[in-house]
Amino acid sequence: MKRKFIFLLLITGVAAVHADAQDRYFTKTGTIRFFSKTDLENIEANNNIVTAAIDIKSGALQFSVPMKAFEFKKALMQEHFNENYVESDKYPNGTFKGRITNNKDINYKTPGTYNANVEGDLTIHGVTNKISSKGQITVTAQLLEANTSFNIAPADYKISIPALVADKISKTVQVTVNTKLEPFTR
Repeated sequence: MKRKFIFLLLITGVAAVHADAQDRYFTKTGTIRFFSKTDLENIEANNNIVTAAIDIKSGALQFSVPMKAFEFKKALMQEHFNENYVESDKYPNGTFKGRITNNKDINYKTPGTYNANVEGDLTIHGVTNKISSKGQITVTAQLLEANTSFNIAPADYKISIPALVADKISKTVQVTVNTKLEPFTR
């Protein structure tokens, strides 16, 4: 009788850990793209080393991106971005901590694409600002895809643009986030 009880306890514990793991999704291979468009020049950079996590019970989500991992078409742009603008040695990561405000409207058990409203704190260059964005969560049998696009102003993050190149960089930059998150397992 005692063996059956211990076996039942062990099975229940494993099931609880498995169920808890299904509440959290994670990736280290998300992508963030930023795009600046002006009459003189378009500037685009991509970063494929984005760590992201979503807790589907609470709607909490978090992103972290190493600033030096943004890749530009021109090496000089990448150098200026890291050394002069975002000061990547001093401020190595950009982060977002927030939540899906309409999380109850997303059925994580039913495959499909759902609208998601996100609010939280975006930190770049050592400066934190509240942002909100609309995005989408696509639920599949194996993973979640989370996508959004929003605009930020470099000036809001105390990123100084030298007058010499100010006409080449837009006052607002479009940021696009695409992630595919898998269930987190311990």
